[in-house]
Amino acid sequence: MEKTIYIVRHCSAEGQAPHAELTAEGILQAAQLAEYFDGIEVDRIITSPFSRARQTGWPLAERKNLHVEVDSRLGERVLSSTEFKDWLIKLEDTFLDLHLKYDGGESSREAMTRVCDVLDELEEGSQTVLVTHGNLMALLLRCYDERFGFEQWQALTNPDVYMLRIKDEDSEVKRVWDSK
Repeated sequence: MEKTIYIVRHCSAEGQAPHAELTAEGILQAAQLAEYFDGIEVDRIITSPFSRARQTGWPLAERKNLHVEVDSRLGERVLSSTEFKDWLIKLEDTFLDLHLKYDGGESSREAMTRVCDVLDELEEGSQTVLVTHGNLMALLLRCYDERFGFEQWQALTNPDVYMLRIKDEDSEVKRVWDSK
């Protein structure tokens, strides 16, 4: 048996705060994302508790007649409780050293563990859509493809979709979203 997981980065949003909502463009993107999944079997939709992730998942849930499940483990990773002017360099450093942890933040390894726990709990044969955030998405993909790093995170779009197939000890990661 295998699991198929579609990992979705939320659509364009007004900001990074947990309560930041989708922009007008993001609302249109969420509708396009829902259309993208026409013809693809989906039995669960699980989102981050952040508003922009839930709003990204709602049109798909409505179209598939599914309930949106919210899981706090899909919330974006906190780099630090301190605002860094050089946050991009600090973030890159956490991709190079997975155990690096800043004050009030979470290491890459800690974030990877919590998000991979969500996947481990999915039933065999499931076809699940997870809606999350860029940094956590990159770390989740890195769990299954160690080549996924800072540069790949930078290349993610809003929205973005990767398909992850897990069968026994084997896995396949593939970008399936065309952002054009």
